[in-house]
Amino acid sequence: MEEKQQSSVVTKISLGGLILMIFSSIFGWNNSLTAFYQMGYASILWYLVAAILFFVPSSLMFAEYGAAFKAARGGIFSWLRGSIGEKPAFIGTFLWLAAWVVWLVSSSQYFLVAVSTMIFGKDVTTSWHLFGLSSDLTLGILEVLFLVIVTFIATHGIDKIVKVTSFAGIFTMAMPIAFLVISAIILIMHHGTLAEPITTTNLIHSPNQNFVSPIAVVSFLVYAIFAFGGMETMAGVIDNVDQPEKTFPKGVLIGCGMMACLYFLVIFLCGISTNWNAILGKSNVNLANVEYVIINNLGLEMGKGFGMSHANSLLLGQIFSHIAAFADVFGGIGAAFVMTYSPIKSFVQGCDQRLLPKRFTTMNQHGMPAFAMWCQVAVVSCIIMFIACGGAAASTFYTILTDMMNVGSSTPYLFLIGAFPFFKMKEGLDRPFVFYRRMSFTWVVTIIVWLVIAIGIIFTIIQPIIEGEYMTSFWTAFGPVFFGVVAWIFYTRAEKRGTLD
Repeated sequence: MEEKQQSSVVTKISLGGLILMIFSSIFGWNNSLTAFYQMGYASILWYLVAAILFFVPSSLMFAEYGAAFKAARGGIFSWLRGSIGEKPAFIGTFLWLAAWVVWLVSSSQYFLVAVSTMIFGKDVTTSWHLFGLSSDLTLGILEVLFLVIVTFIATHGIDKIVKVTSFAGIFTMAMPIAFLVISAIILIMHHGTLAEPITTTNLIHSPNQNFVSPIAVVSFLVYAIFAFGGMETMAGVIDNVDQPEKTFPKGVLIGCGMMACLYFLVIFLCGISTNWNAILGKSNVNLANVEYVIINNLGLEMGKGFGMSHANSLLLGQIFSHIAAFADVFGGIGAAFVMTYSPIKSFVQGCDQRLLPKRFTTMNQHGMPAFAMWCQVAVVSCIIMFIACGGAAASTFYTILTDMMNVGSSTPYLFLIGAFPFFKMKEGLDRPFVFYRRMSFTWVVTIIVWLVIAIGIIFTIIQPIIEGEYMTSFWTAFGPVFFGVVAWIFYTRAEKRGTLD
């Protein structure tokens, strides 16, 4: 009776809703702007390499996983358990969940920066004070309040998440479209002349002196791979998708193709209005504000093209920054709704129910793991408030935590990709969607994708050593090892205590 009640309140996700959900939670159009800042037009080449060697083949793997395990409520936990067994599945998913917990901490901070820019046209969060509290405490309280509101709404059913992410996904898709239209207008006004000329040199080499060495270039490839990451998070909603064996693979493939094309296009569009040396080569431009610098300049150039005064052109640039921040706010909200639900749901419903306290695995009347979601928010809130209250020591702790998860966020892909050939060799599975038909081809693609991720992780660890930042390198490598050992100890103790058969 309870299962029927839960299923009756669950809204089935359509193909369009799934694609919008993918966009709102995975696609970051400002990744293209950041890529142009780091590598100029040369970033297109490396984004193409990342798409070919990681995004496309891994998305096809995830589509096969999702279609075969369409009835599984445990997401990637169920994928791994059905391929290589529960213990490695537990370790891999625990690493994955830990990475997304840290993501919730950092994303709440970026969300407030976007809110500030939307309202004031720039980041003024350091001047915010509530009830006479310091700006750090004020921001910490606001971040916790944001996550509490998101979790409260999300625990009231998947239909609430679908509505929010679909709405947010519209803004996420609208921004690159608007950027395309305005850039095209500016290109016409400039009679086809690009602000950043296309040459053979700048299609291969970066104008940014920080991305000239081979190590730095490889590190950018890692960044490009991570820009495409997150498709596996959709595994947590498969059981809520309408006709998942058909809709999920189709949604993944459509979303994959659209995201890759939009990334390439937006990088090129940046050069229509922005000359790298004149606009981005200044000391006050950094990764935190480069999006708004480019958007502000876009409005400025459009104003000039229409013959507006310099003051009015500057005002138009500021208005564009407000609009971009507005879209970032809704994109952040959409991503937060998915990430507060999908990872924790995959973990608590995928593993053996005897491993976790009963309340963790109990669904509420809306079919949501509400208690586990609130526990997750409690952990994230504790980290946020510790950082807000702890001063320099807490900031160091957060830096260490972030370094640990830089690699930790990609390590689960080693499990997912590495398990795929074993998934293909499993017999008795209904496979309504199959792309990899020959085992020889499956092994070749798996090895290539797995090595790309592994090499990226290795270079991410090595780069700080070359720059003399030995502690950063240590903590970067320590993260996945630490959380992996914790998961292994937890599962092994459960086996020894007889919790598991």
